[in-house]
Amino acid sequence: MINRKRYCIANFKMNLGFQSGIMNYFSDLNNSSVRNNSSVGIIISPPFTVLNQSIALSEISKIDIDIAAQNVNDNDSGAFTGEVSVRMLADCGIGHVIVGHSERRAYFNESNKEINKKNQILIKSGITPIFCIGETLDQRQNNLTKITLKEQLTKGLNGTGNKEIIIAYEPVWAIGTGKTATSEMIIEAHQMIRNILNDIGFDGEKISILYGGSVNRNNAKELIGLEGVDGFLIGGASLDAKHFCDIYKFIEESV
Repeated sequence: MINRKRYCIANFKMNLGFQSGIMNYFSDLNNSSVRNNSSVGIIISPPFTVLNQSIALSEISKIDIDIAAQNVNDNDSGAFTGEVSVRMLADCGIGHVIVGHSERRAYFNESNKEINKKNQILIKSGITPIFCIGETLDQRQNNLTKITLKEQLTKGLNGTGNKEIIIAYEPVWAIGTGKTATSEMIIEAHQMIRNILNDIGFDGEKISILYGGSVNRNNAKELIGLEGVDGFLIGGASLDAKHFCDIYKFIEESV
């Protein structure tokens, strides 16, 4: 069995500014009982406005924490008001970027083609994409889960080469709804993703695949015990540092 790295990733979305949360968040992390474990990566994805402050706080933290961006433009530079380029993120010291989140797909009409361009430019720049995929409720009910995941993976990773990438499986109908997929659904989907990765030229057994559907400290212990689940991409539950630490400990105990 290949020992894949596990991850505990917080996605703050459009929450927690500097004075209104980030400082206290890092203070809570440092005052927790969480300790470094090379087998479990901690990644925090704050809003753009506090990326630099978050990096500065991570550098003086007693816990190894990587900072990720929540988005990137697929152009190197240009007249794109309000956007941020990969070069800008690299200059800040960003090592990971969330790509293809269902909210970006739904609210900002991001296509698989656009997501692919983002994955390519990130990998070319040495930044690891946290590549999100997942089916809607309608797609699942119509037995289109496999077709949807295959299309997202094939089109999203086309031309990227067999480079380092993190996959986050997030069934869209389970994000922010309080609903979670059944254990059988999650195990089946993660294995499906590995098989698809193998089919398109990646080594599916070596790629960390996270689960991200309404994960919290009440279900994290059970979820991390499921075959093929290598950690979590956590939304709302990650906004509370103590809650996030509890989830991290469940992941650490599973290693």
